Amino acid sequence: MAAAFKKAAKSGQRQHRERAQPASRKRLGILEKKKDYQLRADDYHKKQNVLQALRKKAQEKNPDEFYFKMARVQLQAGVHVIKQQEEEATLEQQKLMKTQDLKYIEMKRVAEVKKIERLKSELHLLDAEGKQPNKHTFFFDTKKEVQGFDVAAHLNTAPELVGRVYNRPTLPRLQKEAVQGANTAAQLRKLARQRKSQYHLLRQRIERERKMFVVAQKLQTRKDLLDKAQKVKLKKETVNQPAIYKFQFRRKR
Repeated sequence: MAAAFKKAAKSGQRQHRERAQPASRKRLGILEKKKDYQLRADDYHKKQNVLQALRKKAQEKNPDEFYFKMARVQLQAGVHVIKQQEEEATLEQQKLMKTQDLKYIEMKRVAEVKKIERLKSELHLLDAEGKQPNKHTFFFDTKKEVQGFDVAAHLNTAPELVGRVYNRPTLPRLQKEAVQGANTAAQLRKLARQRKSQYHLLRQRIERERKMFVVAQKLQTRKDLLDKAQKVKLKKETVNQPAIYKFQFRRKR
């Protein structure tokens, strides 16, 4: 009887709710409840603990202590900047090393070397860029001769051939070979374009052969690493050279 009375009395009790924000303070937003305060207090204490730990770490830090990040971090205008590591291999090199065999790369490289030698034998590198220009000095007795000096007339050749450093024919030879006149300049321009195209092709083949040589070296290095266990890395791999290792010497029986 007492339990039933207690239950009935409890059901009639007034429901208590948390206090709402007064109407005069609605402009300040929702009134903070206790659970909101607990979250805010926990976040505040967590941040204070982190700051305290960092402050203690800074106070106890040894100024002579070394850590590896020092080797690639610089202080620029008060900001720590991490040096960008050099690229070990290009996408083209990675694709070749993953899909092709060492023998195939070496075979293609040898073919490129033969093509390069054939082009060099045809061109003789007469007009190669970067070559030191030849000098031809003329001597005169008076200043009047210097002022009236004509290079083409002195060399007895066409004006279009003055800048040519090789196979500069004279006017009689040009007349004999029937290349004088309006067609001479056109033919020279055509030959110059062809020669320039050949030199451009030669540069491309030399660069292609160099890249294949680097890929072959990297593949050979990976192959050598499979046979030998104990090694020390001296230089890391870059785009233009493979990694360099030093292997422990073993005396063979």
